Amino acid sequence: MTRTGGSAHPAARDPTPLTARVFAALCDGRFHSGEQLARSLGVSRSAIWKAAGALRELGATLHAVRNRGYRLAGASEPLDAAKIRAALARDVRDHVRSVEATWSTASTNSVLLARANPPAAMSEVFLTEYQTAGRGRRGRAWLASPGGAICLSLSWTFREVPRDLGALSLVIGVCALRALRELGVAGAGLKWPNDLLHGERKLGGVLIELRAESSGPACVVIGIGLNMALGAALLEKISETGMAATDLASAGLAQASRNSVAAALVSACLRGLRAFEREGLTPFIEEWRTADALRGRPVDVTAGDGVAHGLARGVDVHGALLVETPQGVRRFISGDVTVRPL
Repeated sequence: MTRTGGSAHPAARDPTPLTARVFAALCDGRFHSGEQLARSLGVSRSAIWKAAGALRELGATLHAVRNRGYRLAGASEPLDAAKIRAALARDVRDHVRSVEATWSTASTNSVLLARANPPAAMSEVFLTEYQTAGRGRRGRAWLASPGGAICLSLSWTFREVPRDLGALSLVIGVCALRALRELGVAGAGLKWPNDLLHGERKLGGVLIELRAESSGPACVVIGIGLNMALGAALLEKISETGMAATDLASAGLAQASRNSVAAALVSACLRGLRAFEREGLTPFIEEWRTADALRGRPVDVTAGDGVAHGLARGVDVHGALLVETPQGVRRFISGDVTVRPL
């Protein structure tokens, strides 16, 4: 795990898993011989071979060529807590209590949910290269290979429960779009309640979990998964689950710094959380409506009382989805939405 302010360890005493160290050594996308890797990391060539196999099992596309060595199919950048903190916007740095990045964890949201709430108007940020039990909404698995995505969570304590708390996923969606525009990504959209889209395919998602008492402060843990460069094999695997996915590389941001993207996401979200605490959904709703990928389209909404069929008519001032059905306009505060073919 790396934390801001941490110190480096010599290779022989480095507590980081060997798989993570091999990944970091190969992140430049060039060939490195097994002998060279073994020497620089202070292990045997057999250990390097096993670590390479472990990376493949985690979904990384790793090439091995006789007399040339190993290389990752695409150059990447290891997540680095210090680099992410340094790249945060100046106006939000004082609101970040800690930034941590680790090689692997079950779920970044679970890590922060297990901790005490940060002080009001402060955030803790936790990232990982690989989640063993990454979660989307309704318990769905979130698939991402090392280096292929950004898996981050941030916690935030509101002084009191905001009036539009149920619409927070819409706010975070708008914040994520702001960050992507700042990075040069055009054409991204939002699918109610928590999906980031590009070209009708899922680019990322948001999972928000709340810990609050009946009165007083409320802590939210906001998980954001953003596909950077998943590779053809993993994109195909995701499509087999019934979900069409894409990544930033396909959207034209092939050489983006993962640490810069993570910092942009955190910065935009913290600005948004401060505004949301003051003003609710109001400063975000028109941006959300402009990016709404469902508006005017025939949809099926699966909710607690069954499946509703109709035309999506946007969201109301509280962030609920409006659907025009044969029985009239229905309002949904939760549910799964699929677009029906025309």
